[in-house]
Amino acid sequence: MTHLSSKIEALLFVAGDDGLSMKQLEFLTEAEEKEIREEISAMVRRYEETETAGIMIKELAGVYQLVTKAEVADTIQRLVENPTVQSLSQASLEVLAIVAYKQPITRVEIEDLRGVKSEKALHTLAGKALIQEVGRAEGTGRAILYGTTSEFLNYFGLKNLDELPALPDEVEDDQDGDTDLFMTKFQEAFKEEAKV
Repeated sequence: MTHLSSKIEALLFVAGDDGLSMKQLEFLTEAEEKEIREEISAMVRRYEETETAGIMIKELAGVYQLVTKAEVADTIQRLVENPTVQSLSQASLEVLAIVAYKQPITRVEIEDLRGVKSEKALHTLAGKALIQEVGRAEGTGRAILYGTTSEFLNYFGLKNLDELPALPDEVEDDQDGDTDLFMTKFQEAFKEEAKV
């Protein structure tokens, strides 16, 4: 049986910056508030006492989050200053291509084109400063509109968006089922940049 602390740790990791409230933790772990509070207190002590731990649990406005320790701030700063060190997943590449060619575009429109959820890919791309919020759509909910950044242009060696390769008028059926939103030149440029 999975230990309660493992469940809490995993849930907080997946929740990311949003964190989780006590009510959410109760519902998700199916444990009582008292048990959860005791476990979180033990986890907080364990993270504080373990010199090799780079994370800790913080409670802000009734929401629990996994956060990095101040001692590793310099290391985190290097990642922030060089956000494209890590390669992008296929999902992130697809979302980036859609945003590049269809901007400004909402998450729902991206998901309609891809046929799958794209929240994580959008979060990753925004974290790498390749896309950003460029406005809000009209209508109910005022959805976020996404567009590319100057970092996107730098990453691909483009002066402006007019230099993006032209999209084919019609995508032909691929016998292998491997049709990609990127064209050959665009993919090659990305792969070369990603090796750097």
